[in-house]
Amino acid sequence: MPQKTCAYDCIYCECGRTLNLTCERREYVPADQVIAELDDFLATAPDLDYVTFAGSGEPTLHTGIERIIAFIKDNYPHYQVAVLTGSMLLPDPEVRAALMRADLVVPSLDAVSKEVFEEINRPCPGITAERVLAGITAFAREFTGQIWLEVFIVPGLNDTPEELRLLKDAVAAINPDRVQINTLDRPGTEIWVRPANPGKLEQIASMLGGEVIDAASPGRASSRDAIDTGEGLVEPVREGKGTFYRAA
Repeated sequence: MPQKTCAYDCIYCECGRTLNLTCERREYVPADQVIAELDDFLATAPDLDYVTFAGSGEPTLHTGIERIIAFIKDNYPHYQVAVLTGSMLLPDPEVRAALMRADLVVPSLDAVSKEVFEEINRPCPGITAERVLAGITAFAREFTGQIWLEVFIVPGLNDTPEELRLLKDAVAAINPDRVQINTLDRPGTEIWVRPANPGKLEQIASMLGGEVIDAASPGRASSRDAIDTGEGLVEPVREGKGTFYRAA
């Protein structure tokens, strides 16, 4: 997708500001072109964990996502398909239907209250926290694959007792297979956004029934260096595919 097309302009996004803030679904890149490139690559039988729909923007904005997923599942069924989504389009039944053949969907839910949701995610007009939560909940009832709910913690915004209580209720309603608690690893859109304290992350994970994890690739500079959280230095520790933070 062109840099950067999304229905959110999240303050923490490592891809920077959203240049095209939109809720319009269309074929931003020709689906035939995507399928041809996938076919060319998958025909070499690469060793993959997942074929993942992510990119610089929101993948469910593309109207061809259902067709592309179907191509993979019909022609290369031994590969698992994952979709990372901001969840903002899940209230749309057509979008939910488009993802049904995926094996794993990772929807984001960073806040439930109107004020915090709008401050963190900065959605395009018409998207509300209430509708997003309803969309994820509906999708979780319909989808037969794995759902790993991701919550990105921004200190001072969605780590308050009230917001965490709302998130806990939301997790209970969604009932995902996994809850992933994330925080800043690479510089976000807004320079004032900082990573959460590792002790606080563990408390939040315990409260929400999740795990503190960052699916960053190993060897990245910010995954090696200590980070100043504002409450002291923490250093990342690689464990499996995750980055866990401890006091430096």
